[in-house]
Amino acid sequence: MSRLRIFAENEPSNPRLSTSDHAEMAVELKKIGVAFEQWQANAPVAPGDAPEKIMEAYRADIDRLVAQHGFKTVDVVSIAPDNPQREAMRTKFLDEHFHKEDEVRFFVAGSGLFTLHVDGEVYEVKCEQGDLIAVPDSTKHWFDMGPEPSFVAIRFFTEPDGWVGHFTGTDIAQRFPRYEKGQAG
Repeated sequence: MSRLRIFAENEPSNPRLSTSDHAEMAVELKKIGVAFEQWQANAPVAPGDAPEKIMEAYRADIDRLVAQHGFKTVDVVSIAPDNPQREAMRTKFLDEHFHKEDEVRFFVAGSGLFTLHVDGEVYEVKCEQGDLIAVPDSTKHWFDMGPEPSFVAIRFFTEPDGWVGHFTGTDIAQRFPRYEKGQAG
């Protein structure tokens, strides 16, 4: 189940808000400039399907976002629990960082945990199948795919080099919960 928890940056064990209501999540995230949407496929898709089939199932929403935001590249990424690179892939984005373009992800299957650090608060967003999150450029955040990552996501890019992570060097990400299946839900 998707979930939003909001914490004061110095209180990682005491959320001031916890909700799984998609409408409430979208309202709260919009306050900090983050888009959160729910999409429905126009045809059945599953992990392992060809990227073209997956993108065709969400074509109307993909085309709408590309037209609205000028994305130049859209792709599909798939990570499975048995991936031999999973630990390195997980570690890559566990520290607080930002990008010089929006980070836009749609979860076709599986889940992941985006944690945003904005104006003294931490917004923990558990994204699941059907969730789209659009994190504005320069927003400090980290992403945790869990120790046994399992997701298929559609990614949107404006520039090939815009998605490089610029790390802040803070330890804030280590003070907040990690994404462990069964514990983050």
